[in-house]
Amino acid sequence: MDNYNERIRKRFNELTKRQKIVAKYIVDFPKEVAFQTSKQLGIASKTSDTTVIRLSYALGYSGYSELQKEIQSTLLEDSSTNADPIEGLRSTSKSLKDINLIQHVIEQDSAYVRATLEQVDYNQYKKAVDLLIRSEKRIVIGFRGSYGPANWLSFSLNIVVGNTLLYRGEIEDANYLLSLVNERTLMVAISFPRYTKETYSFVNAAKKKGAKVLAITDDELSPLGLLSDILFKVVAPPPITLKGITPTFALLNLLITSIAASEELKVQKRMEEYDQTSDEFSPYTK
Repeated sequence: MDNYNERIRKRFNELTKRQKIVAKYIVDFPKEVAFQTSKQLGIASKTSDTTVIRLSYALGYSGYSELQKEIQSTLLEDSSTNADPIEGLRSTSKSLKDINLIQHVIEQDSAYVRATLEQVDYNQYKKAVDLLIRSEKRIVIGFRGSYGPANWLSFSLNIVVGNTLLYRGEIEDANYLLSLVNERTLMVAISFPRYTKETYSFVNAAKKKGAKVLAITDDELSPLGLLSDILFKVVAPPPITLKGITPTFALLNLLITSIAASEELKVQKRMEEYDQTSDEFSPYTK
């Protein structure tokens, strides 16, 4: 069953304007909501307790009490709520001149990687790996600062499962690629602020043709987040295309490593074929 974050993300576009305000507040401030009454939440979100209760019903809960209990339970299970390494780094009073810069980067990147990977939902992760393996074809998209991770991911997917295309924008024939899309296609989209319209438009068109969408972004309620069937959130401060590059690649590496370690015959066969082709073609300097 979906947790409260997933329910909000999947039903966000169906909510009223005032319900969306409360929903966004819940996603942004779950620790506060965990101890607020419906009236207090209505005041904090500048709506009303009636809106809070109606939102609870719209999300499929029996009332605000059930929603709040799930938020409390999720926070208790989330080990990252016990210590916030990112906030610790942000609030440090030391300047870069006073500390070892190399050590600072190590600690900073380690904190972002840990925060990103610890909040991965295990069921979503297993579903993502299964879709990456079993889909008939995969199309990867990412522009601007997301192009590097998208390029690496498409290259790596072609090694372990094959039949993966990288959409590169205006140099591609978008209509042709979309003509290949069906319900057995997986769209893997990477997008961070500032979100590009082309990423959203292409993914939206593919979804309308039946494709599943695996999104890697910074916010459940981002344009790409609202389109996704599976979402992985990168945790890092802005500008995330710079600060978030290490956790982004850590997340992608987790997916590729999981596929490569799979016992699926499709994966084993593809990797054997790739190795054989590499040996026969021999494009490398010896």
